[in-house]
Amino acid sequence: MQNVFNSITEVNTAYILLGTALILFMIIIMWIVFNKAGQPGWTVIIPVYNLYIGLQVAGKPWWWIFGLLLILIPIFGLLFFVVEHIFVSYSISKNFGHATGFAIGLILLPFIFYPVLAFGRYVWSIERDAAKE
Repeated sequence: MQNVFNSITEVNTAYILLGTALILFMIIIMWIVFNKAGQPGWTVIIPVYNLYIGLQVAGKPWWWIFGLLLILIPIFGLLFFVVEHIFVSYSISKNFGHATGFAIGLILLPFIFYPVLAFGRYVWSIERDAAKE
């Protein structure tokens, strides 16, 4: 029984270390993306305020923050959050000069596509999104 407990503990430790590394990686990536969009990178580490700045990067109005905070409401909030996440990811993709396919990548594989935004030679421009709407 002790061997099983040790195995479970080792697996849990591995998941905690992997999760922590992934979170730190995404903080660094989003810091770079925010800087490319002309926003202060340190805002990534401030809860709720980072959502507001993310909306600015997407070119969305400030009151969309309430939609992101609806995640606190069971079922409806989660559905609304997913829909809003799709719109925000699409806008971020457009503001960096990408097409719909890249937006789908931001939605489904953010750990791959946000680093592409961060380390690629893409330039953020809010006018690009506003001109097409």
